[in-house]
Amino acid sequence: MRNLNQDTITEAVLERFAATPNPRLKEIVNSLVTHLHDFARDVKLTDEEWMEGIQYLTATGQKCDAKRQEFILLSDVLGLSMLTIALNHDKPAGCTEPTVFGPFFLEEAPHYELGADVANGAKGDPCLVSGRILSLTGEPIPNALINVWQADEDGLYDVQYMDEDRIQARGILHSDANGNYHFKTIVAEAYPIPVDGPVGELLEATKRHPWRPAHLHFMVDAPGYERLITHVFREDDKYLDSDAVFGVRQTLIADWPRQADGSYTMNYDFVLNPIPTKVSKA
Repeated sequence: MRNLNQDTITEAVLERFAATPNPRLKEIVNSLVTHLHDFARDVKLTDEEWMEGIQYLTATGQKCDAKRQEFILLSDVLGLSMLTIALNHDKPAGCTEPTVFGPFFLEEAPHYELGADVANGAKGDPCLVSGRILSLTGEPIPNALINVWQADEDGLYDVQYMDEDRIQARGILHSDANGNYHFKTIVAEAYPIPVDGPVGELLEATKRHPWRPAHLHFMVDAPGYERLITHVFREDDKYLDSDAVFGVRQTLIADWPRQADGSYTMNYDFVLNPIPTKVSKA
């Protein structure tokens, strides 16, 4: 095709993808092309603005490494992460709600026995965390794998420090035979998301604050149940209504009472959604 213009190029591009064999890939690519072209026409995108956008995405990729995922952070602040969760993780009433994954999860976290101190020297006031892992019918789920991770009182995750050997305020535990779990850590504090990269530049340019309300990350796995990725937030945090990544849900807010000795406690039960049983065709 020759002599394409702003009105005919979209259809020409879609025709080039017409032979895509994977139906889902074809659907996604066609929609992506259509919306991108409509976006460019809608804002009358200039050459300079498009090049600046390319440079921004390039810088976002260059900021990523094994310990930080700037693209996840970008997805978070644009609300895309929570939108995707809402589209794909609608759960029955009574199940614990999911929220954003965040950019600082590590696959290889240390394993701990129940009752251990996963803070491992991280700065912050001590906190005892406990609760149960339950089915939708209230039955305990034994031996559920529980990943936990959080920032310290300075608002930093262990992977944000230059010391590569530092593994603090994260760990893997298992619920006991009655579905109970408990461990020691530090109390969660509000903190700003990283602003030393492209996402920080976007927040500055748009006059948005980078703060997240205090929370503790959980990822819970158990055979026969959907994986749960969620947080537990501290009640009365001033950023609950303006979370930089739109991750707060009312059901995930809990009381973290301070004890007489200055330590804190937090108790929260997680209810997992069963994986639907596939009915075999006769």
